[in-house]
Amino acid sequence: MELRADPVVATLDMSEIKVKDGEPSEGDGDYESLPAHASLTIHMTAGAVAGILEHTVMYPVDSVKTRMQSLQPDPKAQYSSVYEALRRIIRTEGLLRPLRGLNITMLGAGPAHALYFACYEHVKRTLSEVIQNGGNSHIANGLAGCVATVLHDAVMNPAEVVKQRMQMYNSPYRNLLDCVGTIQRTEGLTAFYRSYSTQLAMNIPFQAVHFMTYELMQERLNPHRQYHPGSHVLSGAAAGAVSAAITTPLDVCKTLLNTQENVALSSIHISGHLTGMANAFRTVYRLGGAAAFFKGIQARVIYQMPSTAIAWSVYEFFKYVLTKQQMEREAGPAGPV
Repeated sequence: MELRADPVVATLDMSEIKVKDGEPSEGDGDYESLPAHASLTIHMTAGAVAGILEHTVMYPVDSVKTRMQSLQPDPKAQYSSVYEALRRIIRTEGLLRPLRGLNITMLGAGPAHALYFACYEHVKRTLSEVIQNGGNSHIANGLAGCVATVLHDAVMNPAEVVKQRMQMYNSPYRNLLDCVGTIQRTEGLTAFYRSYSTQLAMNIPFQAVHFMTYELMQERLNPHRQYHPGSHVLSGAAAGAVSAAITTPLDVCKTLLNTQENVALSSIHISGHLTGMANAFRTVYRLGGAAAFFKGIQARVIYQMPSTAIAWSVYEFFKYVLTKQQMEREAGPAGPV
C-alpha cells in the first residue's frame, strides 16, 4: 500500500522575503531551519508546550505501563491489556487514579523539553554545517538527540522517580509533597538520581533512533520540509513506536530502580536499596527471566506513538507560527502594488 502525504500543505513563501541586499534568500524556503539569529525563546516555547502536551494527553496509559512493568505485582494489579487495566483501575480505585502523579510530570516536562528542543536544534544545525555543509545529516540528528537527552534527563529524572512511586498500586504517599518529603527523608537526595545512568542508557539510544527515524520519515513524506501536519504526525508516531519497542528492556530496569519494589526485592533476599544498571539487569532476570525485560511493551508502544506524534506536531506548529511571525516582522510592511 502506498503511503501518501496529505496534499493540503501550509508553506512559508520565503522567496518573497528579501534579505538586506535586496535579493531573495534562496535557501530560506526550508522552514525547518530557522534563521540563524532566531531567538532561543522560539525553540524553548515550542518545546515546553509540546513536552507538556506529550506527557499529559496519554498520561493514563503511562500509569498503566508503570504497573504492568511491576515484576511481582499484587494479584489485584495484574492486567491482561491496557484497556482492561484502565477500566479496572477506574472502577476499583476511582476516576482520577490514572492521573496520579500528573502534577509533578507537568512541572518537570515544561523546562525539560524547553532545554531539550532548544539544544537539539542548535546542535543539529552546528553539526550539519560540519558534516553535511548545512544539509540534513542523520549522524548530526542522532548526535544532537543524544546531547539534548543529557540535559532533558537531568531535569526530568527526579520528576520520573516521584511520578512512578505515585503511580504504583497501593502507593503509600498521600500527595506530591508527602512523596518528595518521604523519599528525601528516608533515602536521601541521591534517590532522585538513582536511575539517572539507566535513564541515560535508555534515552540516548531511544532519542538517537527517535530523531533518525523522524528525519528519515520526513525525507520520504515531506522532502521539501514544509509545514505539513499529516507528515509530522505520521513521522512522530513511527519514531515513537520503533524507539519504544527497542528500549523496553532498559525501561523495565529504570522502573525497578525508581520504584524499588519491596515485595519483588524481598523475594530474592535483597535488602536496602537497589542501585546501578547492572544490578537492575541481574535482578530483573532473576525475577522473571528474559521475558521480564519486555513487560509492559504493549502499553509503552501505545503510549509513545501518540505522545511522540503530539509532541512533534505541536512543536512543528509552534515553530512554524513563531517563525512566520518573526519573518513577517523582519520583512516589514508590503509596499504598494
